[in-house]
Amino acid sequence: MTSRPDDGGAGAMESLYPFLYADTSDLPAVLEQVRTSTVAKAAEIRELRRVIARRDGARLAQCAREMAARFAAGGRLFAFGNGGSATDAQQIATLFLHPGGGFRPLPAFGLANDTSVVTALCNDIGVEVVFSRQLGAFGHSRDIAVGLSTSGNSANLVRAFGEAGPRGMLTIGLAGYEGGKMAELDTIDYLFVAPSASIHRIQEAQTTIYQVLWELTVQEVSRVPRYTG
Repeated sequence: MTSRPDDGGAGAMESLYPFLYADTSDLPAVLEQVRTSTVAKAAEIRELRRVIARRDGARLAQCAREMAARFAAGGRLFAFGNGGSATDAQQIATLFLHPGGGFRPLPAFGLANDTSVVTALCNDIGVEVVFSRQLGAFGHSRDIAVGLSTSGNSANLVRAFGEAGPRGMLTIGLAGYEGGKMAELDTIDYLFVAPSASIHRIQEAQTTIYQVLWELTVQEVSRVPRYTG
């Protein structure tokens, strides 16, 4: 019999993985539930990726061309998000800055990475300015701002795009559900929405989106004259 955790997150975990909480000693039955669940989740993310490819394939290619032009002009990429999205933002920055495989490194920064800056802004002013203040200090018109949110409603992302857009930065948003508040902004040049209500599938789809953007961008950069000024 599987023991049931006493922590407050047990209900959420049980809804995601009911077979781990089943009062049964029938191991084959549990394993079959695990298999069925895994297959269903894999099918769900495959379909979500197909939907995004059909809807946004051309826009992804155009966005990558504009990103390459910004890098060629001496621009930098700033990526930001909260929680798990901050980890994805760090991964985006790492992809561009340390691509490996003989690919050309491109300047990129994760705005949640510097704990001194992040904690100072949160403590002295508030978490709502943690990204906008950094973009205000470091961002230029040739730069790129990439913000990730599963809900699309993160107030500090909305504020960050409000700072980046008027500066002339190329602004790119990744969101889930129906795009949330990010879908209402006119300060985002390219918004890519993973139309799902599952945070897990949204984050998996967003990983695919920024991986594709990176691959397309590095291909385009090789065709654009390098900035020398």
